[in-house]
Amino acid sequence: MLIHPWDAARDDDEWHTWLATRDFGQLAANAPDGGPPVVVPTHFLFDAAAGEVLLHLARPNPVWAAIERDPAVLLSVHDDYAYIPGGWRTGAPETGVPTSYYASVQLTCRAEVVDDPEGKAEILRRQLAHFQPDGAHGVVAAGEGPYHRQLPGLRGLRLAVVEARAKFKYDGRHPVEVRERVAGLLAERGRPGDAGAREQQLRRMADR
Repeated sequence: MLIHPWDAARDDDEWHTWLATRDFGQLAANAPDGGPPVVVPTHFLFDAAAGEVLLHLARPNPVWAAIERDPAVLLSVHDDYAYIPGGWRTGAPETGVPTSYYASVQLTCRAEVVDDPEGKAEILRRQLAHFQPDGAHGVVAAGEGPYHRQLPGLRGLRLAVVEARAKFKYDGRHPVEVRERVAGLLAERGRPGDAGAREQQLRRMADR
């Protein structure tokens, strides 16, 4: 991922805060046969304090063979994206260069496969506490509750974060008046993603 200086995260707190409200991404592992990477869309739980990501996948998933051969994996998360017509930046229709706005965090990790029942139950407990904080998921344990019979059919993953690359591409090198104009046009257009992109652009402007 190309990251220009004006698009880079200002510090770890910026991308930690952004990622804290995201929990779905793509896990990529090197194919064991030299083919293209194995890519798995998945929910996850990011623990910034521990520097790790927790998730689980079904046992038949083809990613396991890739991870067992090479535990170096990449978790990619993107959001708050929008297409920006060139004329928005210049203020004149049919002029300028269009671009894409987006935020992206890519975590290079070392994967640890979790197969013991209690270890898998712990990952499930933490994920369910995040995704269902109302507690309406029953007991999550290795030997009781509604999930213990399903534990053999899944495997857990702990991903230790080795490197983080974060990008917030919102015309950071352009004058404030250009970004303010684009923010206003995003509000007017109102397509899916426009509100999130506008929020990130305004936040980045205010933080300077």
